[in-house]
Amino acid sequence: MAEKLRWGIMGCAQIATGSVMPAIQESETGVIRAVASRGLTKSSSVAAEFGIEQAYGSYEELLADPEVDAVYIPLPNHLHCEWVIRAAEAGKHILCEKPIALNSREAAEMVEACRKAGVHLAEAYMYRHHPRINELQVIIASGEIGAVRTIRGTFTYNDATDTSNIRFNAAWGGGSLYDVGCYPLTAARLLFGTEPEAVTVHALFSQEHDNVDMMASGLVEFPGGKSLIFDCGMWAYNRQLLEVLGTQGRIEIPMPFNARFDDAEFFVYGGGEPRRVEAFGANPYVQQADHFATAVFTGKPWIAEEDPVLNMRLIESCLTSARKRERISMT
Repeated sequence: MAEKLRWGIMGCAQIATGSVMPAIQESETGVIRAVASRGLTKSSSVAAEFGIEQAYGSYEELLADPEVDAVYIPLPNHLHCEWVIRAAEAGKHILCEKPIALNSREAAEMVEACRKAGVHLAEAYMYRHHPRINELQVIIASGEIGAVRTIRGTFTYNDATDTSNIRFNAAWGGGSLYDVGCYPLTAARLLFGTEPEAVTVHALFSQEHDNVDMMASGLVEFPGGKSLIFDCGMWAYNRQLLEVLGTQGRIEIPMPFNARFDDAEFFVYGGGEPRRVEAFGANPYVQQADHFATAVFTGKPWIAEEDPVLNMRLIESCLTSARKRERISMT
């Protein structure tokens, strides 16, 4: 592709330097034009490491750069709303880390600001761009496992001793539902192709960790008696799994949220022998960058404009249920 999307990176978080920036450089459609931090020392160091032409000591300078077409925002969750809106007002297309906001009200403001400015906004759930997701959807739609009844999703890890971690800062949008629970929640919305009706969630809120939810488990009710049963945590043994249960079989997806090349396979169980599906592997961060650029160039977003708002509505309903210890209706 001759046309390249010129990226600016707003912040030097590990997710940016470790995953997203290398992916943009590897992509067919993108080039990193500039990187910004709150100080020039850090951004200059990162620019030198990645061979980037321009480093800025403030986010405002990056947004003022006319040679930046799009920005990637990996800032802490509580800063997403402000900088997405400011980037939109500067005429930049925006890829923002998940979760896109602290609540659905913020997400709606961000979506509206981008709509008004005529820029593309996407939430960085990279796993949705892995080719395996499309293969899963094809199998589900084929009826091979019958009518889908429930989805079971888990995503846990243990980082509880790192008490300085921003994920343990309540005001900054910390907690397991924001950090990893969002993965099975968004996966269920994607695979069911519909919106939830109610949630019931139980959580462990830890005073040692600024009273954020360190572990949560719950039931998400979907129309037609379908459901998501999930658990997530930042104070439990490392594990990931996604299972889609149908009337005639089930699909088991190991490493559903971090798969790349060697771990892209999944398994289909039915009436006969289990079937191993050797799905096409890929770096989902590279796929994400290319899909984003394609949406910018063609004006055709690959997912609904309101998707970030619906994601945040579900996450905040789960948090409300956990705090109030009650079922929350979403209809």
